[in-house]
Amino acid sequence: MGTKNKKKTTNEKIVKSINNNIRCSVRKLNPILRDIVGKKVGEAIRDLQFSEKRITKDIKKTINSAVANAENNFQYDIDKLFVKEAYCGKKIIMKRFRPRAKGRAAPILKPYSSVTIILSEIKKTESYGAKS
Repeated sequence: MGTKNKKKTTNEKIVKSINNNIRCSVRKLNPILRDIVGKKVGEAIRDLQFSEKRITKDIKKTINSAVANAENNFQYDIDKLFVKEAYCGKKIIMKRFRPRAKGRAAPILKPYSSVTIILSEIKKTESYGAKS
């Protein structure tokens, strides 16, 4: 009760890019974002470029924005960047109605999402398990 909360300080700078109001549901975005997590930025952009999904264009734009943030704000090397986290969340849902038989109406839901991409720089580490 009298203890103070100590904040963990890390010297790793977070590079983040958020794209709000993407016209796609979270359910369709999640598999695409799961595929790019952990990949280098060049590989992730290449995989998105050759994907047949319509929404990959907006995700690619978000990654490019994060890369530009890393280069301009923190002077990171672009070749060493990788996708640390990629997640999406729900936003507004447009509600429309379509006329049906016998004077009824059926709802049509048009969901929007927000995508967040977090990049990090690969650090040099000593090789583990080196034969001697």
